[in-house]
Amino acid sequence: YRWKKNIVTTVFWIGEKPSANNPVPNRVSSWDKNWSRSYGGFDDPNPAHRSNYIPVKFTPRQNPFYCALPYNDKAAIGHRREAPRVVPWFKEAYQGPGVSTCKDRWVAIRKGNRTVYAQWEDAGPFRTDYWQYVFGNDHPKTTLNRGAGLDVSPAVRDYLGLSQTDVTDWRFVEFTEVPRGPWSTLGENNTFVISDRKTGSDLAQVSKPAENHAIAP
Repeated sequence: YRWKKNIVTTVFWIGEKPSANNPVPNRVSSWDKNWSRSYGGFDDPNPAHRSNYIPVKFTPRQNPFYCALPYNDKAAIGHRREAPRVVPWFKEAYQGPGVSTCKDRWVAIRKGNRTVYAQWEDAGPFRTDYWQYVFGNDHPKTTLNRGAGLDVSPAVRDYLGLSQTDVTDWRFVEFTEVPRGPWSTLGENNTFVISDRKTGSDLAQVSKPAENHAIAP
C-alpha cells in the first residue's frame, strides 16, 4: 500500500460533542452504535486528563490508537455496491453481509521521523463514500475544515505531537507489518491482544497434557 502524503489531519475522540467542524456526535461510529460504551467512556482529549496515551479516569476496552477515513463499506443492508471492487482486502476479510471489512484495519500514520499505528474505527471526516481517495489516487477535495482527509485519536495526536489540525502521511498496513508499541497493548478489538490471548490459550492447552503426564505415577 502506498503512502498518501500531505493529508490534512484533524483530531477527534470518542464521546466528542457536535461542533461546527464536527456536526456528528462521536458517541456512535459508522460500525458501532454504542461506540462510547464499547470503548468504556469518554476519551478525554485534554492532555491534563491523560497519561500514557489513555484517559486517567479509566482503561479503555478498545485500542486508544484509532482513526477515521472517509469511507464506509457497509450499506443499510450488506455492503456498498462498489466495496468488493475497491476494498483491496474485501474477499479475504469478508465475514458476511453484517460485518464491515474495513473496521479494525491497521493504518500507519507518520509525521516527520515518527510513525504511529492505529486501527480504523469510523468513517469520516465529512464523507463516508470517498473510495477514490481512501483506496485510489485522489487527494481530498473537500473544502470543509481545510480539506481534512484523516481523523486521529488523542493517543495518535500525542504520539506524533500533532496540533488539532495538522498534516501527516498515512498508508494501510498488514498486521504483520505493525511493530509492537503503545498501540499493541490495549483493546478487545486489538489484533495484538486477540493474537496474544490466542497464543496464551494455545500454550495452556499444549502444557496441560505435559503437566498431567509429569505427575502421573
